[in-house]
Amino acid sequence: MKNSIARLESPLGPLAAEFTERGALRRLDFLAGSFEEHVRARPAFVAGELRVDAAASMRLARELDAYFAGERRAFEHEVELAGTDFQRRVWKELCAIPYGEVISYGQLAERIGRPGASRAVGSANGANPVPILVPCHRVIAADGGLGGFSAGLERKRRLLELEGSLEPLFVGAAR
Repeated sequence: MKNSIARLESPLGPLAAEFTERGALRRLDFLAGSFEEHVRARPAFVAGELRVDAAASMRLARELDAYFAGERRAFEHEVELAGTDFQRRVWKELCAIPYGEVISYGQLAERIGRPGASRAVGSANGANPVPILVPCHRVIAADGGLGGFSAGLERKRRLLELEGSLEPLFVGAAR
């Protein structure tokens, strides 16, 4: 059996979800172009080790739908993260940040026992292969700014608004 990939829809735009042959989530990418272009660009697909399979994504799709509807605060879908030891430590600690809360890159560095490594923590966040499920969007700059997000700051802002950790921005005159 091969790894699989499927397209999912979200209020923040389409996603590509890549799964191991056991069904664990390996990657979750916001699509910048078409799903077909994304799939063809994946080295595993080119090597014949990846197949398109919408059925593999049904459970994850239900969890994401519930999350975006405000009905789910944590995910149960198994993830399989490939990265350096440092990255995996950062990603594990990201999962300990409660829904609706944010911390700074420096605070996250302290939590993993690496004070002063906020830039390295930011790099590990940027390399997170499964945003949303491993909630790197919950890490902000020390000055309260959004910091960065691999899927774009507008998506990060909307995720934080959904979780209630950022006041929504309104366009137009105040009432």
